[in-house]
Amino acid sequence: MFDVTALGETLIDFTESGISAETGMALFARNPGGAPANVAAAVTRLGGSAAFIGRVGDDMHGRFLIDTLRGIGIDTSGMQIDPNTFTTLAFVSLSESGERTFSFARKPGADTRLSVEDLPHALLADSRILHFGSLSLTDEPAHSATLAAIRLAKEAGAIIAYDPNDRPLLWDSRDRAREVMRSVLPQVDVMKLSDEETALMTDAADPAEAAARLVAQGISCVVVTLGADGALVRVASDPEPIRVPGFKAHTVDTTGAGDSFWGGFLFCLAQSGKRPSELTAAEAAEFARFGNAVASLNVAGRGAIPAMPTMEAVRARLAGEA
Repeated sequence: MFDVTALGETLIDFTESGISAETGMALFARNPGGAPANVAAAVTRLGGSAAFIGRVGDDMHGRFLIDTLRGIGIDTSGMQIDPNTFTTLAFVSLSESGERTFSFARKPGADTRLSVEDLPHALLADSRILHFGSLSLTDEPAHSATLAAIRLAKEAGAIIAYDPNDRPLLWDSRDRAREVMRSVLPQVDVMKLSDEETALMTDAADPAEAAARLVAQGISCVVVTLGADGALVRVASDPEPIRVPGFKAHTVDTTGAGDSFWGGFLFCLAQSGKRPSELTAAEAAEFARFGNAVASLNVAGRGAIPAMPTMEAVRARLAGEA
């Protein structure tokens, strides 16, 4: 059984990487990415098992992504190659502090072409956790495929994990984004969102209030990431949220920071053998501390998947050795 199966987009992050000495033009490094794929990568790098369900184009980038995911131990049997649509590309510029600005080539991208017929039923039935984000909800047929996968996994007893991962450029309007991104909440057991997404998802900007509103809607465990300040966790069994401090980090590139955190958190959840409804606040906070350590190491490298840390590095960070 897989610890985590992630469904959605895997894409190329072309990340700004200096200036050409010869031409003076910006250079971009090709990095494998896509939020759900990043989460799966974090899990396997930590020693867990993960699978990925999605579509890539029949092109050099699609083949590179499949080879990359396979190379770090992710099961790619649920990946489809689309002969008619190009692999999605994201161009990422970085500020001096490592913060990102995105531009997408996705009109459409192969990830949006995942269909209900593509879904590997056996794989979904063999997963402890199914994780998805909102980008697979932006367009058909991927929207319907995502909803079907959630239903199939839930029927098989899987935990449903969600990260809205808001990308405004990929939605027709903020109203539609808000409506669609919230529509799946009744199906979710455990959820991560950033402090920049709280108002979008709940109408409450305050992380503690947003977490309380999501728990009130039936989500058993909610985590709000707070950037360098760590995370806030709230579980259904305890009305008091807990703030979990982050670790000091030398930030080079924040691409994949939230995904690496969530991969660490879900890894801990899978290893615990517990349902989110069974978690105590202290257990959820410990999972978040582990996720904070993973993220603090991830942001010190370039690219999302290439910078995912090993369990050895995370244990050293937790012990204060690195």
